[in-house]
Parts: sequence; C-alpha cells; structure tokens
Amino acid sequence: MLVWLAMIGVWVIDRLLKVLIQTNFIPGESLKVIPKVFHLTFVLNPGAAFGLMAGQTWVFVVTAFLVVGGVIYGQFRIPHKEVLMRLAIGMIGGGALGNLYDRLMIGRVVDYLDFQIWPYVFNFADSMIVIGVGLLMLRLYWDEKARKKQEDELKPTSTQE
Repeated sequence: MLVWLAMIGVWVIDRLLKVLIQTNFIPGESLKVIPKVFHLTFVLNPGAAFGLMAGQTWVFVVTAFLVVGGVIYGQFRIPHKEVLMRLAIGMIGGGALGNLYDRLMIGRVVDYLDFQIWPYVFNFADSMIVIGVGLLMLRLYWDEKARKKQEDELKPTSTQE
C-alpha cells in the first residue's frame, strides 16, 4: 500500500505544481523568490535531466514505462517491513509518472525549480526520483555495512602464541 500511496501522492503533487506553473507563467518567465538563490522559472524541457538528449521523447517514454513496471513488480517482491525501500520505489515511480504524463500530453517536461547556484531548472518529479534513488542507495549501504559487521563477528579470531 505504501508504494501505491507514495507513487500516487508524488504524481498528484507534481501535477498540481505543474498546472500552477503553466497557468501562471509563460515559458521563459521567471519569478525571483530569493534573489540570486532561488527562482521559479517556467521551462519546457524536450530532453532528460539537464536537457540531455533533446527530442528523444520515445526513449524517455519507454524508460518511464520500464521504471513504472519495475516499481509495480518491486512492490509485490519487497517485504512489507522494508518501509524505506517501499517508500523510495514509490517516490521513483511517482516521479517517473509525473514526467511521463508531460511527455505524452505536451511532448516536453514542465520544469520550474531554478536554484541559481545550479545552471539547470528541474521539477518536483525529478526531485522525488533523485531522493528515492538516494534512499535506495542509503538502504543498500546500510545492508552492506550490516553484512560486513556480521561477517566480521563470525570470523574466527586469531590468537598469538
């Protein structure tokens, strides 16, 4: 259930934010929220992150379908007690759905989060994908650390004569 709630929640929040941007800004328009730090800038991104592979919409559509399919598959495979992992894949799936919706409906992704220390504009869906992947990496790190600790505890100690 957590995977579905996270995925749908991320998608709904992403849609609402993008609709607000699309109805209140014209492409290229920017609003200084914190001057020289954070602006809201409406950009229609034809590519992937950082505008890479512009015009390759079919690649991103196929990738998004594969990611969402993987999330749906994973939600049945990951134990219910693995809350962090289930939340993470839900966030990734919701982010993928958010950007997939844009690609299918308007052919480009609506971006609007513009941190002036970073030369790229992104959106809530992108953020959820990155945070979800970060949580998965953190979980894998913790698992590996626990495994190594367990192996070290099981190793016979050598005694010096």
